[in-house]
Amino acid sequence: MAIKSKKLFLYIGIFFVFFIFSLDIGYSENLTSNIPDISLQINGSENPRDLSNSIEMLMLFTVLTLLPSILIMMTSFTRIIVILSFLKNAMGVQQAIPSQVIVGLSLFLTFFIMAPVGNTVYSEALRPYFDNEITQEEAFETAMVPVREFMMKQTREKDIKLFMDLSKNEDLINSEDIVLENIPNTVIIPAFIISELKTGFQVGFLLFIPFIVIDMVVASTLMSMGMMMLPPMMISLPFKILLFVLVDGWDMVIKSIIIGFN
Repeated sequence: MAIKSKKLFLYIGIFFVFFIFSLDIGYSENLTSNIPDISLQINGSENPRDLSNSIEMLMLFTVLTLLPSILIMMTSFTRIIVILSFLKNAMGVQQAIPSQVIVGLSLFLTFFIMAPVGNTVYSEALRPYFDNEITQEEAFETAMVPVREFMMKQTREKDIKLFMDLSKNEDLINSEDIVLENIPNTVIIPAFIISELKTGFQVGFLLFIPFIVIDMVVASTLMSMGMMMLPPMMISLPFKILLFVLVDGWDMVIKSIIIGFN
């Protein structure tokens, strides 16, 4: 019965391939002929406004290209993805939890955490800019205020001081007080990333401790029973999953991550 089913699927596949290749080529030619031509030309213009619009369009495309990096550098995504990656490695379920799930969960948690900042940016910067109430430069400066406040709140003073000393800017080096208005983006963004990485590693270390204890207990038990050829990871994995489920681990981890940003 299984052999007949395989032959049936094989015949269907061969018929489908011949059907695709037997289509009228003229149909594809008519289809492609309706596609409009797209060309990029650089022509001279006497109106400086045309050049300004072209530069603005180029800058817009550049910003859209850098959006993933901006999302990682200036939001809570870095800490979340590091913590969840440590959790997956600590439990030993690298294959059970796909990386797409971890990245997707990190993105939605980032949207949830950054929602107040996003609402402030929209109400104070984007909406007035769309209504032509403020200029593009004013909209950018206004939008960066809540984002900088968020990063400043999560950044350690030690990291900010490090980049202030390495910036070779005399005003920043000689400044003793750390004031948000006096710190440029080139200093606060890398300091924020380093602080997020350190916090993520600290939480990841705490997540490793209970699972390491389980591994040590299982390994010691197997050695005392003379089962040294049996991999301890194979035995400890069900106990790790059981412990994580009994304590409602996902709820605890997600709650700790969100509270950490408040």
